[in-house]
Amino acid sequence: MVVHGTVAEGFEPVREAFARNFEKLGDRGAAVAVYRDGRRVVDLWAGTKDVNGADGADGADGAEPWRRGTAQVVRSATKGVAAAVPLLLHQYGELDLDAPVGRHWPEFKAHGKERVLVRHLLNHRAGLPLLDRPLTPAEALDPLRGAEAVAAQAPVWEPGTDHGYHPLTYGWLLDGLVRRVTGQGVGEWIADRIAAPLGLEFWLGLPDAEAGRVGRVGPVEGPEPSGALRTRPKRSVTAAYDDPASLTRRAFAAISPSPDPNDPAFRALAQPAANGIATADGLARFYAALIGPVDGVRLFETATVARARTEESAGPDRVLVVGTRFGLGYMLHGSASPLLAPGSFGHPGRGGSLGFADPESGIAFGYITNGFRTTVTSDPRAQALVRAVRSSLAG
Repeated sequence: MVVHGTVAEGFEPVREAFARNFEKLGDRGAAVAVYRDGRRVVDLWAGTKDVNGADGADGADGAEPWRRGTAQVVRSATKGVAAAVPLLLHQYGELDLDAPVGRHWPEFKAHGKERVLVRHLLNHRAGLPLLDRPLTPAEALDPLRGAEAVAAQAPVWEPGTDHGYHPLTYGWLLDGLVRRVTGQGVGEWIADRIAAPLGLEFWLGLPDAEAGRVGRVGPVEGPEPSGALRTRPKRSVTAAYDDPASLTRRAFAAISPSPDPNDPAFRALAQPAANGIATADGLARFYAALIGPVDGVRLFETATVARARTEESAGPDRVLVVGTRFGLGYMLHGSASPLLAPGSFGHPGRGGSLGFADPESGIAFGYITNGFRTTVTSDPRAQALVRAVRSSLAG
């Protein structure tokens, strides 16, 4: 496998690990970027970009090489970028994290949700991981339908008392709130206030002009994942995903059947939980700007970084079954989702992608792939690259 791009002196282990991902772990087309103290130190890509056919449904595997600037759907890695919006609104004095959501969104108060706080949307304690009546893919394309559905949904546990991952409803919850506070959807706000100032290669609602740089995604096989999803008893995890009545299965089926991530209509949608599109550099650059200046632009103040990575939820996750840790909108370093170090915060995407920041080392990381695996929080390809970054810092 020919690996393209550059690494700064001392980060050669990342190039080696990236090449091994293709040789040993089944990667087909991927990119990784790393920033340190606001400066890019790793910028690598390899493999093929699988392209859409003219109708958006049929494509040719390996028809085009991956290039610098190739972008992919990053699934739940989207959540980490979306979480910055309410945190920045709080930083600007426009949103109180401890206020009831219904203060801004009156319709949301239905079914006893008056006591759901803004922070509950970010720390997965709102009790709203599913919809009693899932949306169809066609309904989900309506930018307002999802928010209307979660506003009308009754909690499945007492809000604030426990946590469980909100795979899809997280996006509609944030979008409904942000629209009422700012008049813009999360995707529009990110484009204007985050992506534009940083020159960020990230889109939540893909413009037609950028469609040609986005490759198809598809399943790939590989070894079993590392971390909690491998070491904990598989029976309970497997049973949760296999049982149509489980919280797990119902939460991941809030849109049913699952939309095709290669569908141009889905890519044009802004679903802040699941369908952001980014380059590896876009993810890494975003996280670099959360913890320090990047070309003169910094997003989070020190106090906001502290809020993002202060533990708000920890322990057995009612949806993912394994133990998880969340700050405000971000997964924290732990057995289910290992990051670089105990102080790291970020978000993986189901299938492989990962973005995070580590303030102590000044590292910001982004990895994207077009080969989706069944991993939810701990993909072995991303983990191999994280270990290589750790090795580079130690060496």
